[in-house]
Amino acid sequence: MTTKILRLDTSVFSEQGSSSRLNQAVTEKLEHLYGEVEVRHRDLAREPLPHFSADVITALNTSAEERTEEQTRLKALADELIDELFAADILVVAAPMYNFGIPSTLKAWIDYVARAGVTFRYTAEGPEGLVKGKTLYLVTTRGGIHKDQETDNEIPFLQTYFRFLGITDIRTIYAEGLAMAQKDEQFAAALASVDQLVAA
Repeated sequence: MTTKILRLDTSVFSEQGSSSRLNQAVTEKLEHLYGEVEVRHRDLAREPLPHFSADVITALNTSAEERTEEQTRLKALADELIDELFAADILVVAAPMYNFGIPSTLKAWIDYVARAGVTFRYTAEGPEGLVKGKTLYLVTTRGGIHKDQETDNEIPFLQTYFRFLGITDIRTIYAEGLAMAQKDEQFAAALASVDQLVAA
């Protein structure tokens, strides 16, 4: 049985970025572990999505026969992103920290795939995530040290978001201090944690 992996890279340095290199390590480890895999790879920095806007919302809420050509394109893009999410067994998401937050390209993806009635719904008991049974690997890289500090706005936000969608198996790989003197040791430690988390 083929294991399907959705890989999202978001570093402004594309494949040369630290988060992309760690994402590659995670993907290779998963390929070794599962053998038969299919990887859908999006480099959101190299091919950014148009930022979520009123135009997108209008396209989603306009009937097919009344949509303009541009609205049809936006609706198709949003549907494609959601289809990729549902199809994946495993998500590998790079989230380098830029100015205490996630890259804007990743935020755009997040906005497209959060759709009421499709990836989540509201019930009498509260919200229910509809994207279930998946494992998420979050790869975060930072120039300084932020884990478990009030300056870490990234990982709490991402964990909250993906749990809201229904993903509860979330494994986080931290590479911190990459702008500091011990950056090589810090990156090596992050690589070592890949083996531990993927084998778990």
